[in-house]
Amino acid sequence: MEFSVSVIIPVYNGENFIEKAIVSILQQTDVFEVIVVVDGCTDDTVNIIKNLQKKYSNIKTYYHENKINKGRSASRNLGIKKATGNFIAFLDADDFYLPNRFVSDKKIFNKYINVDGVYNAIGAHYYRESSKSEKDRLKLTTVKEKIYSKDLFEALLIGKNGHFSIDGLTVKRSVFDRVGFFNENFKVSEDTEIIWRMALKCQLVAGLIDRPVAMRGVHEANVFNQEDLYKGYRIKLLESLVFWSSKKKIPLKQIDLILNGLWILKFKEGEGLIKNIKYWLYLFVNNSRILFSHLSIKYFPVVRLRQKLFPFLFP
Repeated sequence: MEFSVSVIIPVYNGENFIEKAIVSILQQTDVFEVIVVVDGCTDDTVNIIKNLQKKYSNIKTYYHENKINKGRSASRNLGIKKATGNFIAFLDADDFYLPNRFVSDKKIFNKYINVDGVYNAIGAHYYRESSKSEKDRLKLTTVKEKIYSKDLFEALLIGKNGHFSIDGLTVKRSVFDRVGFFNENFKVSEDTEIIWRMALKCQLVAGLIDRPVAMRGVHEANVFNQEDLYKGYRIKLLESLVFWSSKKKIPLKQIDLILNGLWILKFKEGEGLIKNIKYWLYLFVNNSRILFSHLSIKYFPVVRLRQKLFPFLFP
């Protein structure tokens, strides 16, 4: 398969960063096209892109209907549907690629035909003052060691071995036929959800995990600094994954891991037993595959609470 990469950039009011992002993509010899989805911009972003298009014919621009703002998920989904390269990569409008971004990926895809995706490390570039602790935390977003594809989902779910960013991921375009598109109901964590879906359904392998292939732009408006917003989506993320996994016939062993994580989060909320019973009944009744399995018994609140309090009675 020819290694032709379509890079998708969703952008909303990115006049301060978009040129740097696009130019960093155009420096990559394996990039077939740059797909910029303009997400209701009201600043000078469009004019900057138009000026670049005068020099580079492989920059393609798309808009949502009536040029409205629909968010990152809808924008990435539109980009995927418009892409014509055999491989898909992403870049946020305030980030940029480093030289030779796809060299390692290309070698892996050429050597292992069954590999669906390659993930790599990314670093951070600061446009504002930053503390030492923040610089240490964002120095390298990566997994700490190479993980077998079959074990990747559990490793990402638990999080002890780190995680990777969508900026460092390259996948075959056919992957989206298997896992679907980004969840347009999510304001954040949509990238985590689709990465976890890929880890459950596809063969993802490590590329460069000890040095960055891209840089995250760190500035005052970063959404990843809004911890409360992300916290509110953690349960939604796992719920969505339960429904998706049930529909896609993901092995019950993997669904068990998701339900365990969900149970821990719900337990920490401290809601009463009646509310918890109603919640889990809703989850089971709307997932017949789980309802008619041992998992519906295992995670029924009364049984689960007894397991927690008296583990020696419930091995």
